[in-house]
Amino acid sequence: MKYSQQIGIITAIALIGICFLPWIYVPSVQLELSGINGKINDQLTFGRQIIPHSFFCSIMIILFSIQKVWAKRTNLFIGFINLGWAIKNYIIFTMCRPECPEVQPGLYLLVALAIVVQMCVMLPKLKIAVDQ
Repeated sequence: MKYSQQIGIITAIALIGICFLPWIYVPSVQLELSGINGKINDQLTFGRQIIPHSFFCSIMIILFSIQKVWAKRTNLFIGFINLGWAIKNYIIFTMCRPECPEVQPGLYLLVALAIVVQMCVMLPKLKIAVDQ
């Protein structure tokens, strides 16, 4: 794909931005949780999910711009970790504890953008020299 690297960089930046949107709403305590604020109370906290997503996406952005085979292979590995982390966030945040939270569009966008980044990682633009 011709523009997969540029689309991957833009989507990785957008994935970091999605962490600022609300992911779920817990009606019992009237609280919206996001990738920045994951604390309901002292006993129940989800942590700051923006830290791992921004770490993985920043490494992926650097590797998208390097035109070497090792960079594309490493980017594939880190892309799978990022996608797995997004799926983990979806599962953990949407679990029904005493009550089920209301899922906001930001959580769906997080998983969708992680899938798009992974597709861009799997379609690198790389010129391979053929010896003849």
